[in-house]
Parts: sequence; structure tokens; C-alpha cells
Amino acid sequence: MINEPNILAWKSGADLVVNHLEQQGVKQVFGIPGAKIDRVFDSLEDSSINTIVVRHEANAAFMAAAVGRLTGKAGVALVTSGPGCANLVTGLATATSEGDPVVALGGAVKRSDSLKITHQSMDTVSIFRPVTKFSAEVTASVALGEVLGNAFRSAEFGRQGAAFVSLPQDILNKPITGQALVHQVCPQSGSAPLNEIIAVAKLLNQAKNPILLLGLMASQPANAQAIRRLLHHSKIPVTSTYQAAGVVDQAHFDHFAGRVGLFNNQAGDKLLQQADLIITIGYSPVEYDPALWNNGQATLIHLDILPAEIDAAYQPQKELLGDIAATLEVLNQQIHSPVILTSQTQAILEDRCRQRRDLANRADKMSGFAIHPLRLVREMQDIVNNDVTLCVDMGSFHIWIARYLYSFRARQILMSNGQQTMGVALPWAIAAALVNPQQKVVSVSGDGGFMQSSMELETAVRLKSNLLHIIWVDNGYNMVEIQEQKKYHRSSGVSFGPIDFKMYAESFGAKGFAVESADELTVKLHQAMDTQGPAVIAIPVDYSDNYRLMEELNISQLL
Repeated sequence: MINEPNILAWKSGADLVVNHLEQQGVKQVFGIPGAKIDRVFDSLEDSSINTIVVRHEANAAFMAAAVGRLTGKAGVALVTSGPGCANLVTGLATATSEGDPVVALGGAVKRSDSLKITHQSMDTVSIFRPVTKFSAEVTASVALGEVLGNAFRSAEFGRQGAAFVSLPQDILNKPITGQALVHQVCPQSGSAPLNEIIAVAKLLNQAKNPILLLGLMASQPANAQAIRRLLHHSKIPVTSTYQAAGVVDQAHFDHFAGRVGLFNNQAGDKLLQQADLIITIGYSPVEYDPALWNNGQATLIHLDILPAEIDAAYQPQKELLGDIAATLEVLNQQIHSPVILTSQTQAILEDRCRQRRDLANRADKMSGFAIHPLRLVREMQDIVNNDVTLCVDMGSFHIWIARYLYSFRARQILMSNGQQTMGVALPWAIAAALVNPQQKVVSVSGDGGFMQSSMELETAVRLKSNLLHIIWVDNGYNMVEIQEQKKYHRSSGVSFGPIDFKMYAESFGAKGFAVESADELTVKLHQAMDTQGPAVIAIPVDYSDNYRLMEELNISQLL
């Protein structure tokens, strides 16, 4: 009989796995069962955890990642061996690039078969090591709880990301003894050293054209609040990557130069080019290549929980390393007075404000059909209020939304920026509806991206997810096309055939809408938004102005 404290006998390793998930506070698990992992699914039936069966393993990873981003606690994906695991690769690579905590549990052949050429035998640990923060196989039943505990800590601590644990079938199926680990809260770092913060504050107080560049870690709730306090006190001009959407609030919006990314031609890029001091906060080069925005003329400060990833164009003169919110609070105390804007900076910010006003006042008068992207962004702005979460897929529409649709709540808008993965929006939306069932969720994709995860409409219907999915329809991979046209003056491999998306949605049991004229847009969009449960609306889009996205675009030229 086992008498040691917290050491228990378990009917199976799977029971210990599920108990550990409960100890971690896991509310739901996303996945697809199979012979090598089905014992865990069986154990979940007797637990407090909700099992969400999905239609493709990649989407299980996307859903788990959205849970991680919205809660700060790792979402969990559970899949079988072989191709079940392999289908997770894109989802886990995306999660790690985006800073989303995920723990993926994959079945494996029994240990005695691991070196044989046998059914679904695969070295998944090696496959996942390059795209996760932690990848390990449980090789002894006594280590099961410890490996799981370290997977969660790795996923959730520091710059968050994905962790993968391979679970051999014999460990899951056989009785074991092991420790029921209690969830351990990750320790909090303190602020950066005071003398380093004082030195940076001195540089900031002396700068003529300082600017903040906010990255993905800036959008964590505590960090976002600290940034807002700094901005209100200092009046520093600010720009952000797409991942930091919503950090800047309305009180500082006239000093916000908009979001930057992909193409170097925005107001934020202009401020970065003329800056004599750039402070990046929670930024990773994967979000926006530093060669596109750093001309080497400014003093560069890296403020983050982790050291900078050094790049030829990203070599900070100083690094403030520690808890981001705590460091910002100390920095704020060292700032003597608000920044006095130069005439050049004022002109750039005023032009940006003027373009926002133009979009708000005139885009709804664009009457062409198919719909111009600016009109559609304007219509979406009306439905994406503070209580709505917006999940954005990858495509040309992504740039129009990232540049021109604003938000004042951190992590209100979920975007893929590191891997720029297609197909994420609908799975993210399903997860967001689970995390905040009282809120409406809107997801948006192109017709290409939608079909990469549209099978999950059945999942949304089954879960009664209160979401609206908006499809920008152009019958092609337009984001690729505009870049091909610029490089080669022709396109290749980007066209595909039409789909009746209204009928397609209704075949799953969702409510379907199709906009067939410019006059229908507002009415049908609001009808779709008012639908309880899953709804899909297909909107033909005129992308003929997309080439302008790679130019210095003034939207007044289009409205």
C-alpha cells in the first residue's frame, strides 16, 4: 500500500493525466480520439472537463491557443498518434509565434514498439521541438505528473507558447502510482534594475522625437494598463504591431500613429524613421521585420521579460528586462513632463487623425458592388463594439482591418502575425465563445482561408456558439496575387471556383446570408449580427485597390 503523502494508486495513467488537467484548472479539452489516446478520452467522461470534439487536429490547436490568449492559462489539445500529432504542427507553430500558451497531448505507440517500424510510430518529440517551447515524451510512469507539470509551466511562463507531451499507450492504459501534483503558480519577475530604468528615463526626457513600438506582450492585460498610464502621463507618440491591437485607449488616440506591419508605408513607419529614441515594449522581430522600420539612426531600447532576439537591424543599446508592467510603473515615475511634439510629428499624427475621420464620415457612401474594403471595414466598425471579440484570419482583408478598424480593449482583436496562418479565425471564434459565452464573437476570413477550417461550422452548431463569421469573397488567394503582380507583373496559382456560402452554412445547420447588392450590405450584416447562434455572411469584395496597400496610401484618394 502506498503511504507517502500525495502518492496515489491510479487505475490507469490516463486517470492521472485527467486529474492533473483538473488540478491545472483546465475547463475544456479540444481534440479527436484514436486508439493510442482513447483511454484519456474515456477518463475525461468522469471528470469536470468538457471534451470538445473537433473535425481536424489543427483546429484543436487553434482553439486551445485562443483559450490561452484570452485567459492567460494554457489551452489543451488532445490527439492520437501518428497523423493525429502531425496535424498539430501548424497550430503549435502558430501558438508559439503568437505567444499563446497551449499544452498539446499526443498519443504514442507503447514504449516497446517505439523503435519499430509499426503502425503510427513517429518521433513526434523531434517533430515538435523546433516549433514549441517544450517537447518531451513520458518514458516512465513515475515521471508522468512531473512532465505534465513542466509542460504547463513552460507554456505559461515568460513569453508564452506551445508545449507538447507524447504519451505512450502502455503508460496511459496500465495502472500506475504517481503524485497528484497541485498547480504551481509561476513566479513573477520584478522590474528591471532601477539604475537601468533611470538611465532610460534620462534618454527619454532628453529625446526630441521619441516613440513607443508596442508588440504582442504589450497586450497582456496588466501590461496594457501600465502602458496606458505611461501614455497618459508622458504623451509619447506610439505605434504598434498588429498583435498589440487595442492597447492604446481613446484618451491617447490622437497620439497613436496606427498599426504597422507587412508593408513599410504607414504613419507609424514615418515616426519610426524620424525617431531619435525608440522604445519597444513586448516586441518580437517575428511580428514586424526590424529591417523594415529601424534605419539605425535612433537609440533603441528593448523593454521585455526576455532578452532581445538580436538581428542585424535590431541591436538595442539598452535592455530593460523584468516584469513589463512593473518596469513601466517605475519608468513612469521617472518622467518629468509630457513630451513636446515637433512640428513634423504633429503633422504626421494630424494626417493620421484626418484619415480616420475621412473613413468614418465617407466610407458608408461608397456604393460600388462588389464592396470596397474601406466600406466593409467601416460597416464592421459599427458592429465591433467593446463587448465583441473579433478574430481575424490571414489575407488581403487582414491588412485593411489591421490598418483601419480600431479597438480600445486589449486582446479584443485576435490576429495571426508571426506565422500569418490561414484558417485560424473560425476556430479562434469558437474558443472565444466558450471563454466568454455572454459576448458576441465576430470572425472574418477570405473565402480561401474559410475553406481551410470551415468544417468546424459543425462544431460551432453543436456548441451553439454565438458567433458571426464574415467571408470576404473574391474567388482567389488575393494576398498572394498582389505580391506576385508587383514582383512578376502577372499572377499564378491563385484562382479557384465559387461556392454558395449561404447554402454551405445552412447545410451545417448555421444561419446563412449572402449580400447581393451594395444596398443590402448594412441591413444583412446587422441581421446576421443579431442572429443567436452561428451565422455566416458572404460579401463579394472589390480588391482592385489592393495594390495601393504597398504604396503610401491616403484613403481620402479613394473615398
